[in-house]
Amino acid sequence: MILAILQARMGSTRLPGKVLKPILGEPMLFRQIERLKRCHSFDQLVVATSTESTDDQLAQACHARGVDVTRGSIDDVLDRFIMAAKAYNPQTIVRLTGDCPLIDPGIIDDVVNFFISGDFDYASNVGPPTFPDGLDVEVMRASCLERAHHEAKLPSEREHVTPYLRNHPDLFRQGNFAGPRNLSHLRWTVDEPQDFNFVVQVFEQLYPSNPQFGISDVLRLIEQVPTLGTLNSDIKRNQGMEKSLASDAALEKQDAPKKDQHKGGTFS
Repeated sequence: MILAILQARMGSTRLPGKVLKPILGEPMLFRQIERLKRCHSFDQLVVATSTESTDDQLAQACHARGVDVTRGSIDDVLDRFIMAAKAYNPQTIVRLTGDCPLIDPGIIDDVVNFFISGDFDYASNVGPPTFPDGLDVEVMRASCLERAHHEAKLPSEREHVTPYLRNHPDLFRQGNFAGPRNLSHLRWTVDEPQDFNFVVQVFEQLYPSNPQFGISDVLRLIEQVPTLGTLNSDIKRNQGMEKSLASDAALEKQDAPKKDQHKGGTFS
């Protein structure tokens, strides 16, 4: 069984409540799920949110729409994924994030098929990225994610789910699905108000006449309306990961004196 886990929460610091902000009258998360329903490569989709009271509204919205939802740790997202997976016992997990309403179902299917045909333990389209930020897909064996859950210690490894896998090519067979050209400078994810403004305008321009629009349609729109692509072009990619790496460094600095205390001395 292939399980897609869509992580989402309401407590974004840069754009609070973003996953339920409306796009053409429908919450952003459910615009994304609408697109995910066109995928052919996974058997089940579940939203994984936190147990915090701030995410009660999100969980209730999922239940009201018949979308499976599980709840776990707000910060230890790796543990949240493992808890979500236990309810379904999948062999393969597809990781998706709820701030990507322009996700392309065809690209998801391509990455999953690439993972299967290559017999990988972990595969993605982000190492290095060649697709616009917001079209990220990661696929992994559930058993490998379980191992990461037991062995990952750093904050970045717990919060961002897959760094332990990516950082250990000696342990996990990995593959990267690359696009025909490098579009990684484009930003189609939603973290800031400018991002949301961009996505809303894309939907307003494309959705009414073509609800199933894909990456090529968005690229064509940006060519036709160049100012659209500049709305959020000044925002740096992966700012959240940078904060987690800073936490890693702080933890390692804190642990350094403890390691020194355990070093053996020499006898004279």
